[in-house]
Amino acid sequence: MSDMGRKLIIVGAGETAQIAYEYFTHDSPHTIAAFAVEGAYLAESNLYGLPIVALETLVERYQPDEFGAYVAISFNALNRVRRRLFGIVKSLGFRCESYVSSRAVVWPNTVIGENCFVPESCVIQHHSRLGDDVTLWAAATITHRCVIGSDCFIASGAVINGFTSIGERCFIGANSSIGDRLSIADDSVIGMGAVVTKSIQTPGGVWVGNPARRLARSSENFGVPV
Repeated sequence: MSDMGRKLIIVGAGETAQIAYEYFTHDSPHTIAAFAVEGAYLAESNLYGLPIVALETLVERYQPDEFGAYVAISFNALNRVRRRLFGIVKSLGFRCESYVSSRAVVWPNTVIGENCFVPESCVIQHHSRLGDDVTLWAAATITHRCVIGSDCFIASGAVINGFTSIGERCFIGANSSIGDRLSIADDSVIGMGAVVTKSIQTPGGVWVGNPARRLARSSENFGVPV
């Protein structure tokens, strides 16, 4: 995360990209220069008066030493689409900036990776760490000394309590709560309002209820092999 303003390319052109445009434009030091999508999805030529270009030709028009990027994709396929595009953008030589709202409470010794999104009313307490490509939604709370693995999506109102570790590519549903000193396996889906009181050791499960229980189906039902 850079405190210095940069010109950014937003990768994506859907609702998540449009939200990112609004937040970066009105509450960050950065300026959006263009949007980029994979050529197969290039249906329009501009958005908000800015060009939409094919990702495959991005470096022909925007040099990585002059522009940064932000990959604005939601939790499609348990965050794998966003991770894939993040990997492509990094391989092209771009640094991905993170957005942290001026209305979020983020303790100074928090570590936030690249391509993270922390909107208004979020709380990230001291010595917590977000990996690369983590998306929080409004009013998510990450309490002290938590570790959030890369490529996660933490929905609105979710609370992750102290010393807890969340694996990679997880989806944590709105208003769910995860107890303290727990470990959540990779690719876990925690349903809306679920209360997790024990560590989850097996990856790929879908957990719902209070206390949370595993459904018979797994995150494979989200179109993801695990």
